[in-house]
Amino acid sequence: MAVWNQITRLISDPPPSHLFELSEAGMAFAQGKQTGFEAFEPGTLVSSPTEDNMLRADLISNAIARAAPVNGSGKKRRPAAVILPDYSARVSVLDFDSFPSAAEEQSALIRFRVKKTIPFDIDAAAVSFFAQPNSSSKKTDVVAVMVAAEVIARYEAIFRNAGFQPGVVTTSSLAALNLYHGDGIAVFAKLSGRALTVAVLKKNAVKLFRCVALEEGADQEILAVLHPTFAYVEDELGSPVDRLILCGVPQYVADPLRCQAESLRSRFGAAGPFNAGLLGYLESVD
Repeated sequence: MAVWNQITRLISDPPPSHLFELSEAGMAFAQGKQTGFEAFEPGTLVSSPTEDNMLRADLISNAIARAAPVNGSGKKRRPAAVILPDYSARVSVLDFDSFPSAAEEQSALIRFRVKKTIPFDIDAAAVSFFAQPNSSSKKTDVVAVMVAAEVIARYEAIFRNAGFQPGVVTTSSLAALNLYHGDGIAVFAKLSGRALTVAVLKKNAVKLFRCVALEEGADQEILAVLHPTFAYVEDELGSPVDRLILCGVPQYVADPLRCQAESLRSRFGAAGPFNAGLLGYLESVD
């Protein structure tokens, strides 16, 4: 099991029967291995770490009803996994010289560490984290996932109103990383609309994670993020990037980087910018 299987849950329950991935383009969904997609009108959902994402909640509710209609009385809530757009959350890789063993102390330390860098009230946010094994250093590397209370509450509420219990909540790229299987050092780049997510992976560990909103999503903007990422790998990890894993990013963007590039793949179908998280989650529970 990949290390990032451990960090995809902000709230965890047994594997749910329904799975939904939301993006500005629409909603990918799955029940078992059957998948589909409901497109949104422009402006229906606008991802943000600080503001309400659901500008047309009625259209999102209608899409959920079409994708997973209620059968029978519908009194019992159906378990569901909900995958948020990357830009709705903040993900940080933190290193600690000493990391406490008590969960409450760990959470308090992480919240203190990110307090000045997160654009929302971290004390009231939903926070999930995972301490990664690090055999090459005495430090502890921790991947922390944070979502503003108001943002995650709106996502959960719209599914509860539709008769679901969102027992699993994660973000698209964290779930999509379950599709990566490889050694060495890889850079993962996923472009979903205007949001570019970049992660540095070394074997089974996440070494860097960024999500930025691009002005136009142009190739030069993407390269302006990837070039310093490759420099970080050379300087901090002491080795060149072995592979560039792309999702929603054109293959030719990798040409100036002079690195082997390949598209993100899935056993369940093509992994694109609006369903890679859903397919990655299916990979983790299969």
